[in-house]
This record gives sequence, structure tokens and C-alpha cells, in this order.
Amino acid sequence: MALAAVVFDMDGVLVDSEHLWEENWVAYAARHQVEWTDSDTATVQGMSAPEWAAYLAERSGTPETPVDVERAVVDGMIAAIEAGHAPLLPGADAMVREVSARVPIAMASSAARRVIDAILHTHDLEREFTATVSSAEVARGKPSPDVYVEAAARLGLSGADCLGVEDSSNGIRAAAAAGLTVVALPNPTYPPKPDALELATAVAKDNDEVRRTLLAYLAGELVATDAGGRP
Repeated sequence: MALAAVVFDMDGVLVDSEHLWEENWVAYAARHQVEWTDSDTATVQGMSAPEWAAYLAERSGTPETPVDVERAVVDGMIAAIEAGHAPLLPGADAMVREVSARVPIAMASSAARRVIDAILHTHDLEREFTATVSSAEVARGKPSPDVYVEAAARLGLSGADCLGVEDSSNGIRAAAAAGLTVVALPNPTYPPKPDALELATAVAKDNDEVRRTLLAYLAGELVATDAGGRP
């Protein structure tokens, strides 16, 4: 299986931002006298913005529409990004630039489009990505494969042609279901469940190791296999 591109997740892979989402969900619920729990965070991780906004609207009992809820949370995320609270993870910049110099790269993120664009602009990475897809732009969020299928399609490829990098349970499940060869970068705060991690072909401890693993696959030094273990 020749590999011709790489599709990256964003939150928890390229930027340290997962906690910012949780902080904004917690704050919104608190404004309506509702306690947002770790279980709520686990439930919505990987959902598209319309999906988690609908959940948060119901959970908080707000009279606002899910569209209003999404806008409020995304506004909070944009403010945090502009204030410098969403830094690139160590090694992410070098990883993106070195890999994009070899093959086309795409992004498949659960983040809203405004957040994706703000992150890439803030960190001067816009020109590195051939395509970026928000799960709000497809029918279903992660763990459904839709966002990865679309990202590969925008590169003119199928999932089987691509490597994927993910940090969360639902993200790994989505990428694997789309047929990508998955390199997992387990999120230390929200670690992937063992059954999800088993779907990854490789597991890395940091982005430097992810970068080396991706380059080794692209150079043919590592061989991608399908779900049956066949090259």
C-alpha cells in the first residue's frame, strides 16, 4: 500500500487546545447553573460543532438555539487563540513543514471552520495545507469516518492512500474507519481507550517521533498494512 499524503487532526496534535474547549463548555454550562462534568467532555469529544452545540444546549437548559450556543463557545475559543493560549505543541511546526515538503497534507478537524482558520493563520501554517476540513462540513462528526473521507477526497485520494495522525479515541476510530494508516499521539489529559488505540498502526510519544514515523512510511522504510495485516 503506497502512501501519498498525510491527514492531521488539529486539537491535541498540532496545538495545545483541548483544554480550551472544555473550559468554554464548562463556562457556558455554569452560566446556566449546570455543572459540566468529565463525562460530558468525553461524550462530545470528536463531535462536530453543530453536534456538541446541540448537546450543550440541551445539557445546560438554555433558551438559546444551538447556533447561538456554538457562536458563544467559538467566540471564546477565538479570543483564547488571539490571546496566545493555543500554542503549537512541541515539534508540530517542524513536523508539518517537513512532511508538507514531501507530500500533500490535509487537516480533518472537529473544530469549527473559524477556529481552524484562526489557528493556521496565527501559526503561519496556512500555505502548508492543501486542504482543510471541519467536521461541520460533512454529514457526521468523529467517530464516523466522514471528515477523513472528505479530506482525502479533497487531495484526490482515498483513505487507503493516506496516513493519519490522531490523539483521541473518536479521532483514531474515524481515521481507521476511513481506511487511513493511523499514527496515534495519545493525549495525556484525555488518553484514548485501549480498543481505539489498537486501531493505530503506530503509537508515538511526541510530535518528533510522529514526524520520524511519517517520514519513514513515506520513504518506504515502514510498510503500511490493511485491516487484515496485509501489505
